[in-house]
Amino acid sequence: MSETRAAASPWHHRRLLVTGGTGFLGSYVLEGLRQRGARDVIAPSSAEFDLVQAEDARRLLAQEKPDVVIHLAANIGGIGANQAHPAEFFRDNLLMGVQMLHESWKAGVEKFVAVGTVCSYPKFTPVPFREDDLWNGYPEETNAPYGLAKKMLLVQAQAYRQQYGFNAIYLIPVNLYGPRDNFDLATSHVIPALVRKFSEAKSAGHEKVEVWGDGTPTREFLYAEDAAEGILLATERYDSPAPVNLGSGDEISIRDLARRIARLVGFDGQTVWDITRPNGQPRRALDTTRAQREFGFTARTTLDQGLERTVDWYRREEAQGGGAA
Repeated sequence: MSETRAAASPWHHRRLLVTGGTGFLGSYVLEGLRQRGARDVIAPSSAEFDLVQAEDARRLLAQEKPDVVIHLAANIGGIGANQAHPAEFFRDNLLMGVQMLHESWKAGVEKFVAVGTVCSYPKFTPVPFREDDLWNGYPEETNAPYGLAKKMLLVQAQAYRQQYGFNAIYLIPVNLYGPRDNFDLATSHVIPALVRKFSEAKSAGHEKVEVWGDGTPTREFLYAEDAAEGILLATERYDSPAPVNLGSGDEISIRDLARRIARLVGFDGQTVWDITRPNGQPRRALDTTRAQREFGFTARTTLDQGLERTVDWYRREEAQGGGAA
């Protein structure tokens, strides 16, 4: 970034707190802030502040005194992790969100950016998902506790805006992926799980890879760097109560996704679909009209580009013995 652009940056004289800044999406948000000329950014780890604990949330805000809070911190995982830990996913995400927003309001924070989840949408939402359909049904059962906990941030943000005039906004990113993702098979989402499974099968000379479900569900994926750009554009330009989708507009079936990743990895064996395992939501794709109209966000990275970069990163980590899991 040029000195002129940095000097003109709206971030230049703002103190920013990014919860979850040490995580996957957080790392891209921090990079985006640096590129925008932000000089005063705090990104504490969960070891320093356990935001499930109300006292830690209060202590963090009292100590750091931020002007803007971007709340990314979450307890997340794929279908398997959601099924194994529904109570924790509900409790942790609900408490972190409620406490951070409330304490931010009490501390006089200028703006609170709440980042939700596409899992909040009803199971059978018409495709593409429009923000107005968010309350027209119950979420897909395997991740409903997580999705509902995150959706309460929208209710809280709108309530605090109505009663207190607090500038809180709510964003709904679709499934994220990219380099530095979580590749632990016990907790990862579909893209990193498939990258790791096909890579390990190729390295070990295995002829088959087992994948959950029947491959028919569809998903939309947003490259993490693009998601960070959308979050920062909204932080700069959006100040309204209505929720906003962040997506790429590229819907693909899990079966076709598996083929693409296997091809990129160089695995030419058989993909075996375990139909005893859950599919998750039947279809998932977002209408991103509002984001484009309200703050000019359009995803820049195609799925093919993003998958190639993700696979290349994973291979480098594997080669260096870094254990990308």
